[in-house]
Amino acid sequence: MTDARGGIEEISIKDLGVIADASLPLGAGFTAITGETGAGKTMVVSALGLLLGERADTGAVRLGSSQAWVEGRWRVPSAGDVVSRVRDAGGDVDPIDAEEAELVLSRSVSAEGRSRAVVGGRSAPVSVLTELGEQLVVVHGQSDQIRLRSAIAQRAALDRFAGPQFAEQLGTYEQVFHRWRDNRAELDELIADQDRRAREAEDLRVAMAEIESVAPQPGEDDELAERAERLTNLEDLRLAAAAARELLSAEESEGTDALGLLDNARRQLERVAPHDSALQPLSESVAEATYLISDIAAQLSTYLATLDADGAHELEVVQERRSELAILIRKYGPTLDDVIRTLETGSLRLLELDGDADRIGELTQEVEADEALVAELAAELSAERTEAAARLSAAVTDELSALAMPDARIVVEVTQRDDADPQTYTASGRDQVAILLQPHPGAEPRPLGKGASGGELSRVMLAIEVVIAGSDPVPTFIFDEVDAGVGGASAIEIGRRLARLAETAQVIVVTHLAQVAAFAGNHLTVVKGSDGAVTASSVRRLDGDERIAEMARLLSGLPDSESGLAHARELVDMASAARR
Repeated sequence: MTDARGGIEEISIKDLGVIADASLPLGAGFTAITGETGAGKTMVVSALGLLLGERADTGAVRLGSSQAWVEGRWRVPSAGDVVSRVRDAGGDVDPIDAEEAELVLSRSVSAEGRSRAVVGGRSAPVSVLTELGEQLVVVHGQSDQIRLRSAIAQRAALDRFAGPQFAEQLGTYEQVFHRWRDNRAELDELIADQDRRAREAEDLRVAMAEIESVAPQPGEDDELAERAERLTNLEDLRLAAAAARELLSAEESEGTDALGLLDNARRQLERVAPHDSALQPLSESVAEATYLISDIAAQLSTYLATLDADGAHELEVVQERRSELAILIRKYGPTLDDVIRTLETGSLRLLELDGDADRIGELTQEVEADEALVAELAAELSAERTEAAARLSAAVTDELSALAMPDARIVVEVTQRDDADPQTYTASGRDQVAILLQPHPGAEPRPLGKGASGGELSRVMLAIEVVIAGSDPVPTFIFDEVDAGVGGASAIEIGRRLARLAETAQVIVVTHLAQVAAFAGNHLTVVKGSDGAVTASSVRRLDGDERIAEMARLLSGLPDSESGLAHARELVDMASAARR
């Protein structure tokens, strides 16, 4: 694997399943992970799943622990989509050199179900891990063999093989398809809703005409309420104001009104003030009070003059206006401001409603044009897929021959749905893709779900990945016991092909077969402690005699058997020579 491709450097795991605390050094090339049954090999894949945004399972938290924690260190290109997405999420990477940087991803899952993701040193949504994982890693396990049987997964595999230029074509098609679909939905809604919207426009015109004829003003209802209150009590207001003015300043008085009494008090004080200087200020205050009372009396006279003698007629006019406003408020309220707002916004809504005919015409043209473009682009996708299907069939068939299935043939079949029905188009075009397996000459090619065993599916899946990797490179492949159901010469060929895949990508394989592990350049073993836990010291990189002993255990279950050790050495030497 070239350095520029990057990959996972190390995974640290704490309190996940049977793993108490472990660190797995990975690095470039082909890494095989072996171990006894139940030692936690699959927990390594589970840990990677957490780092790649898979749903957290609280049952995976180690018994007695409050949370499980996983951290992965990746080597990634210094520039590109991965680093851009990390920075968009608020995180960052640490430069290694001019071309590469280190990215740290971590995930914790509490026993109560809370999950936390950290991307480049910053907390981030788990969905960010999912987005990054799609660009960093392809994971294959037993469940992926099941997925390979689905038409969607088979089409996705063909599309990946078709290469980046096809991906651009598919992106262009998807953009046009979604526009066509959205416009068609809007057009269908407008046509179906045309009568209702026409009624709404007519009702709005009537409302606006009624409101305009009354011409309400902001705050007018409150002002009219005040005027009605005044006019309703006009006589009481007149009598009270006149009586108050008479008490303050009577036209015919004998000094008994307020002004007369104050004037008398002032004269009394002025008469004796020369005898005591303290009375002078009091005399002046009485004079000021006289001026104030005189001013109030004048204001009352003015108020009495403003009281309309024809108040009954004015009250009738006010009440009539209030009735008109009340009708509008009842219809278009609940407040007068809402009524006025209806008038202000109604014109814009009418423009929108009256524009339905224009919009329907415009959308009809756009939908027809896009429908033709969708058909054209889908036909181009079909042609590209058909051509790519032939190439993929031949290439995977060649790989199967090398994977101890010399008589098998893969047929990638591309068929089109009826293009006369617009409903047959989807976001991926109108193609149906089926990967068929012909196990031997003369047999009828059958769908993978019906014509392949688990071991055959493992080899087909590996063959497809090896072939696709040439046109759609992925930094890291992870295989979880993809060799299940395979043994002997077939297992050796699987190991050989995994080593070939590791020439252009990082490959991590959880395996129980020595024939596969022999081709790894990096061999890790996971061993349970006496208490059933896996600790830091239980994950070791194997070299020399330790590796030979582990290979002998995988072959025969007897790590100390001389014949087993000899067979293991022969297998490792053969694989080493093949890698060279």
